[in-house]
Amino acid sequence: MKLSDARQQFIGHLKGRSRSSATILAYGKDIEQLVDFLNSKGIEDPSQVTTEDLRDFMRKLGKENYTPKSVSRKTNSTKTFFKFLKTSNIIESDPAVGLEHPTFENKPPRMLSKLEYRALRDAARGDIRMSAVIELLLQTGIRIGELAKLTVEDVRLEGENPHIYIRPEEGSIERTVPLTKSAIEAVKRYLEIRPKTQSKALFVTKTGRPLLVRNIRTAIDRYFRLAGIKGAKVNDLRHTWVVHQLESGLTLSIVSKLAGHKRVSTTERYLAFVPSRTSEDKIKLEEL
Repeated sequence: MKLSDARQQFIGHLKGRSRSSATILAYGKDIEQLVDFLNSKGIEDPSQVTTEDLRDFMRKLGKENYTPKSVSRKTNSTKTFFKFLKTSNIIESDPAVGLEHPTFENKPPRMLSKLEYRALRDAARGDIRMSAVIELLLQTGIRIGELAKLTVEDVRLEGENPHIYIRPEEGSIERTVPLTKSAIEAVKRYLEIRPKTQSKALFVTKTGRPLLVRNIRTAIDRYFRLAGIKGAKVNDLRHTWVVHQLESGLTLSIVSKLAGHKRVSTTERYLAFVPSRTSEDKIKLEEL
């Protein structure tokens, strides 16, 4: 079997395990790059690949100005690929076992200060749709991809338990997230001017088509600039929500569940950025 054929089998394996399309795309590109490099060295048989060949590939990436973090990701892709080949009995020994990750320092998550997220709100105040988008991201901590997939039916604004429902789709864990008063008011204002359309998407364009992630990201980045907020990204709204809820005393398990983290350990990392907790464990969501 050639390396190119083995790559196709690997992608099929990832799809069979219901990995997200983004993950499959990233692995696919990483392994395609690796296969091209090995083929350029005259290596087409997976069983001929040595650990030194893989190290040569990583060194080449370093010379091409890939960051250590990017090289580490490609190292992980390579290890996962050859582990699959070994488990599938396509190769007898795994050359990636001895492959080391480069060392790099993880940057701490960026949290917006109260002045910053208030300035962001003010900058977007005249844009009812984006005000609702920003408020939902800030008050629920959901991912931008999850927000883009919300339908009108996923949002409950009335009753004793106003919430949004996150569907169990790729990259998301099924859950309901309570809505704060400001989020409810922002979404209600948006629904009053939402274009009439057959689309079920909550957020739509002026022509009634679903608002895409890239559209949302571009718009929020624009309001970051208008608000004079430097070095911030859309996902920082999520970081801000997690830290704020932990700081307010919301239990670690509840924050983890509402954030859709697969492991509580992911949420625990944020504790390093929580200077203090205002009270003992609470179960009620805190509004920003």
